[in-house]
Amino acid sequence: MEAVIKAIKEVSMISRKYCWVIRRYNGSHTCTRATISQDHSKLDSTTIAEIIKPLVEADPALKVKSVITEAQSKFNYTEPSAVFHFETMPAYQGDDLVTDIRVLHRVFWSYYPCIRAFRHCKPVVQVDGTHLYGKYKGCLLVAVSQDGNNNIVPIAFAIVEGETSDAWHFFLSNLRQHVVTRDGVGLISDRHESINAVVERSNSAWSPPRAFHMFCIRHIESNFLRKFKAPYLQKLVVNIGYSRTVREYEYALAFDGGYRWGHMTTNLVECINSVLKGARNLPVTALVKATFYRLNELFTRKRAEAEARINAGHVFSDVVTSKLHANQLASGNIQVDWIPCRHVFACCANQRLDWQVYVHDVYKMDQVRRVYRARFRPLGNPTTWPAYNGPRFIPNPYLRRVGKGRPKMTRFLNEMDTRMLRRPRRCTICGAKGHSRGRCHQQRGANANRDQ
Repeated sequence: MEAVIKAIKEVSMISRKYCWVIRRYNGSHTCTRATISQDHSKLDSTTIAEIIKPLVEADPALKVKSVITEAQSKFNYTEPSAVFHFETMPAYQGDDLVTDIRVLHRVFWSYYPCIRAFRHCKPVVQVDGTHLYGKYKGCLLVAVSQDGNNNIVPIAFAIVEGETSDAWHFFLSNLRQHVVTRDGVGLISDRHESINAVVERSNSAWSPPRAFHMFCIRHIESNFLRKFKAPYLQKLVVNIGYSRTVREYEYALAFDGGYRWGHMTTNLVECINSVLKGARNLPVTALVKATFYRLNELFTRKRAEAEARINAGHVFSDVVTSKLHANQLASGNIQVDWIPCRHVFACCANQRLDWQVYVHDVYKMDQVRRVYRARFRPLGNPTTWPAYNGPRFIPNPYLRRVGKGRPKMTRFLNEMDTRMLRRPRRCTICGAKGHSRGRCHQQRGANANRDQ
């Protein structure tokens, strides 16, 4: 009796019938009488699933006939065959397993123009993951690089079940095998434990001297603030990371060996996540198609811009040209971003050397044009595609969303979303800092005078 009382979680009083009604009961199902009716409201697929779950876990190839027999022995009840089904029912035909149907767990893809483009980009890769908002749960993993004109170049994508160690291993191993094939590459990511574990067990594929794994300074700043609760030191942590000389601080850009190329964050891949936000609620095939057409448009536009700049007689990219003019008057560190500073210009002038040989080739317009030289081939009409004779893939039923309503498309704010590193809020009416136009006192005074 005590067990029954503990299992009752919610009761309510019905005044019209002068009785109590049990609304919620967490105990085990006990309706096993032989006189149970065929239309029993509580004998549904959920109740039967609890009984057959141990059997299916022990033998995933359990036949439907065995499930029906188990239900008959437990409940003395013959259930219509429509109620008995497996979560991977499309992989079954009758009682036999269909071998030409596979459940899609993960998919990795890149395009030939992107693979060719990375050969002429900066040897730095930023990776990050973002959630999908469609019918099925999952994460979209993205890898991006940057050309000599500071343009973002996406190079690889993957859809996985989540940011797990196995998922990151799947993505980074394929990225290393098919796209990032050269050595001396800098890999920038957040401090996710799964990424660290994959790098450690990558068989030196993502370890020095083949690759150099580095962390995003914004995530380091977030972890610092979460650990020490010192907002007044938050900006100092970022300044330490951006230090370019030993005198400032013996860390980060001053000692990174030039593998960061001046990048202290994963902002490049964060921008791509924002661009693809509208496509992250699409099915897999539609998402892949969206990346294809958007990259095709990007490569076409950047190719035309590079050719126009070369035809105008420019040797270096627009961004680097402005930096070269600025560096003639300012000190810098050529080992950080591979752009000469005023000391290099002075030494070249004194020794009568050509300073252009000390500018990395990635910043030259000929190299920038090679980034976008490869073209995307049109997909054409699907009726003209070659016949596919491989297995048919179905979505993973365990990743299907069961919650009601539209999935949340905005992430939860954390320590990285503080306004400390941004400029203070400025009013557009009075020009003062610390408030917006909606809270401006001058606006209130003007409204009061207008009412009079």
